[in-house]
Amino acid sequence: MIGKIIGVQHPFFAPKSRRVALVVLLALWAGIEAYFASMGWAALAICMTALCAYEFFIAFDPVKYRRRG
Repeated sequence: MIGKIIGVQHPFFAPKSRRVALVVLLALWAGIEAYFASMGWAALAICMTALCAYEFFIAFDPVKYRRRG
């Protein structure tokens, strides 16, 4: 349900390369925030990384990413 609220099941994320790029970018963001001791932002980035990794690779269903119309 949270995936629909955030919008990670948009057809834009159907290609695997875009899903991988987003997870890597979020992980880098978390690392940068932790490096500069911004633990609140680092925690947010870690949570978003975990959510996207789960939605994109564990619970991935290609049918959810088809264009509707």
